[in-house]
Amino acid sequence: MKEFTLEYWKDEDWYVGRLMEIPGVFSQGETLDELKKNIQDAYRMLMDTEDTSGIPACVQRITLELAV
Repeated sequence: MKEFTLEYWKDEDWYVGRLMEIPGVFSQGETLDELKKNIQDAYRMLMDTEDTSGIPACVQRITLELAV
């Protein structure tokens, strides 16, 4: 079993979250428990469709400077 960090927040009546270690795994739920279940489902779907690293092959990263 792997451990991941679920970052979540409230957006009006919904809990919205993402897995910090896996780009692109986001979900939502009406309760925190529902969000946890949905994020696990999203992770499983990604793992079923992508390579075993869990990071989609199309992910790219660049440095972006923003004016403050």
